[in-house]
Formats: sequence, C-alpha cells, structure tokens
Amino acid sequence: MMRKALLWALAAVCLAGAAPKKPKLVLAIVVDQFRYDYLTRFRGEFNGGLARLLTKGAVFTNANYIHVPAITAVGHSTFLTGATPSVSGIVGNDWYDRDEGVKVSSVSDAKTQLLGASGAGSSPNRLLVSTVGDELKIAGGGKPRVIGVSLKDRAAILPSGHMADGAYWFDPKAGNFVSSSYYFKDLPAWVKEFNAPRPADRFRGATWMGHKMPEDDAKLFTALEATPFGNELIEAFTERALVAEQLGTREFTDVLTVSFSSNDYVGHAYGPDSPEVHEVTLATDRLLERLFLAVERQVGADNYLVVFTADHGVAPMPEVNAARKMPGGRIDPASIRAAVQGALVRTYGAGNWVAGSFGMAVYLNQGLIAQMKLDLGEAEQEAARAIQALPHVSRVYTLQQMLQGGGVQDAVSQKVANGFHSRRGPDVELIPDPYWIVGTGKDTGHASPYSYDTHVPVIFMGAGIRAGQYHGAIAVNDIAPTLATMLEIETPSGAVGRVLTEILVN
Repeated sequence: MMRKALLWALAAVCLAGAAPKKPKLVLAIVVDQFRYDYLTRFRGEFNGGLARLLTKGAVFTNANYIHVPAITAVGHSTFLTGATPSVSGIVGNDWYDRDEGVKVSSVSDAKTQLLGASGAGSSPNRLLVSTVGDELKIAGGGKPRVIGVSLKDRAAILPSGHMADGAYWFDPKAGNFVSSSYYFKDLPAWVKEFNAPRPADRFRGATWMGHKMPEDDAKLFTALEATPFGNELIEAFTERALVAEQLGTREFTDVLTVSFSSNDYVGHAYGPDSPEVHEVTLATDRLLERLFLAVERQVGADNYLVVFTADHGVAPMPEVNAARKMPGGRIDPASIRAAVQGALVRTYGAGNWVAGSFGMAVYLNQGLIAQMKLDLGEAEQEAARAIQALPHVSRVYTLQQMLQGGGVQDAVSQKVANGFHSRRGPDVELIPDPYWIVGTGKDTGHASPYSYDTHVPVIFMGAGIRAGQYHGAIAVNDIAPTLATMLEIETPSGAVGRVLTEILVN
C-alpha cells in the first residue's frame, strides 16, 4: 500500500514538472495599424475574438516597438523574427538599394513571377534573418507547415519567412488572391477554386458607413480594402487555407500567420478618432471569433496557441488635434527633398543630389558624390542642416553618425539606431516633432518613435499560457524568442528580445 502511494506521489511530481504539450497550431495574428488604446477605448463593446483574448489571454499593456520607422514592413518583419531593422535588413516598406541603384520594396524580387495575376512576384529574399516558422521547419526536417495570408504581399511574406509553404495576398488589379513563383510553379488547386467564383464581387455596390462600393472592377477591388470587407476576404481565405493545407492535424506544430490589412487603410483615410475606425475595430472583434471557431473545429480548443499584435499604431489626424488644442500637422515630403537638393546645389554645384526620398528617410546620390571626390560625411551634414532648418523637424541623423555609433543618448535615438542598417539605411533621417507627420493630403500616417505609433497590443492565448494582465514594459521583439522556447526550437537568428517567462506555465 505504501509502495503504491509512493508511486502515485512520484507520478504527480513528474506530471507537475512536465512541460506543457506543444500546440498543434500557432495562429500568429497581426492587425495592421491597431493602437493599443483601441482595446481600452472600445472594451465594453467587444463580445467576440478580442473579448476572448482579453479575458483568456496573457495581455501585455505596455508593449512597444523599439525601432524607427514604425511602418508595415518593419513591424511584420519584427513580429516572428524578434530582430530590429539594424539586423533584419528590412528598413522600410521601400528604400533605395545602393547595390542595385534603384528603389526596391521590402519583398520585391525581379527573379520571381506573380501567380494568379500578371507581373513580377515577391519573396522574402531581402529579409536577412530567420523567422519562428523557419526555425520550426529546420527543427522538424521540413515537415511542419507554414502559411502566410494578408491583403498585402509584405504582410503575408515577412512573418511567414523564407521556408514557408506558401504566402498569399490580394491583388487589387485582378481581384484575386495571388502568390509568387518563389514558393511553387503554379497556384495550388484550392486557391484557384477559392478565386473561381470571384469572392470580391459580392461586395459590388455594398455600403459601409455611408461609403458605397463602386460597380466597376478597377475601383471596387481597391475601395473594399478600406472597409471591413477586405478583412472578410482575408478571414474566408484563411479558413480555406486551414482546411486545404490540413494545418494542425498532424504530429507536428504548424504555423499560420494572418495579417488583417483593412484596419490600416481605414485608419489612414479617416484617423484613429473616427467612427470608421471604431466600426472596423468592432468588425475585427467579430471576425476574430469566427476565425477562432474555425480553428477549433479543425484542431480542438486546447490544441492551438494564439499570439496577437499589431505592426504599428497611428497619429491622430492633425485637424482633430487642432480642434482639441493639441499640436500636430503635416510636413510636405517634397519640401524635404527640395531642401536637400537646394543646399547641395548651392554648396557643390548642379547635379541630381537626391537618389531617393521615402517619408523620413533621404538617400543621397553617393555615386555623384564619389565622382566629384567629395567627402560623404560632409555632404550628409549639409543635407542634415538643410532638413533641420525646416519647421517642425525635431532632430536629424546621418549615415556617418550612425556608423560611428553617435547620437544614442536617449530612447528616441536608440530607436533610430535599432532601425539603422549599414548598407540599406538612409544617408539622412529626420524625426518630426510629436504629432507631426510626413505626408500631404487629408489622411494621417505613422512612422515616428512616439507612443501613438509604437504602443501596440501583445497577447498570448492557449495551453501553457498564464492568463492575466501584465503591466511591465516589453518589446514586440520578445514574441519570437518566447515562441521558440515554447516550441523547443532555436531562437530566430536575429532576435534581440527576451523570453516572457512570466506568462509560461511550468
């Protein structure tokens, strides 16, 4: 009798010390342009997936991005790599590639072809580091499945990584979900079947918040992106991918990355204080619950792990801020380029001195500078002085300054340093005053180091997670090493974050 009791006690100790079973599926969700404060402002109206995450998940209330610029490609690359742009090489949505001598995007790849539409394809080749999905596939001998889905190519490709079995995005010219020859020679049959009935057509003439969808294709497919209709297409396609790829149904852990892009298009057009952002947030709550239920039908309620975040926040509309006596406004990008060009012409003579200008980043024509045997550092300083003289520019950094490790004195400068890549970084980068955005027109934007652009949700939910609120400061970079620890795989190669041990059930 005593021996039996001893055996039971030993078994209990072993069970208590055993690691939680690995999930069958990691569902990695990004909502594009979702400020953290949307969770608190609209909390009382959530009754779907966001409510579930907030009540059953481990919710970090003070998670931030630690890089500049806070924009889509950079946020999505950070999510499952844990790397900053200084290591990942993803320094923006677009940049001037000095090796190629042209403007490139974060996922542009002239060696690939678009599948499902015409044109050049896209790939993760510009991403210099591994993702959680890559490390999972390496550890599992390629057997785990990794799939990425979004409206945007970069949002589907960068989180899913180099070894993904497929990344799919919506092409507004074709009105279809497409992919790239990087992954396979032809679209899988299930994707063609999903596209065949032209699922975007059902929104023709539909109305949302007084905004009526156009009848003709060319306008319809673009217009629906700035409504919850775009997210509905993503969710429907994700459900099809879940079943067609049999995700989470085998002995290996699979990864499904989903980025809901419509929130970003709505936020840019109407601003974070608009009724439209309020409504698209509530629609996202309902849509996430639909997705969670679909996953549970496939793998069971206790067999999947959710990690939820956003790629960046957004600044208030300058007009809204003015009405409430807050600062803010727009800096014309053309004025930045003109200031640099004018200053260098006055100093060095005629020439096309600006190779590219992208938001807060300016790339000088280094070829011309070398041809004229000028000092690059001095040319950058001339450009920096011209930009600093513009109204509402807080500070300016140069390439040479960052290469020498200069300018890192506070949190803003550290974010600039984290976002700087020695080969791909700009020659000059400006930081605007708080609430000032680089752009024209009537919309708003994001990119700055300030909290309204960098403070985002981070929530884990599932088996092995200790639910509750966690108020300590963390970085979005902490997600990847935490997932790697839970899945017992190598930490992604460029990760700089820590493991969030406080949420893990031993």
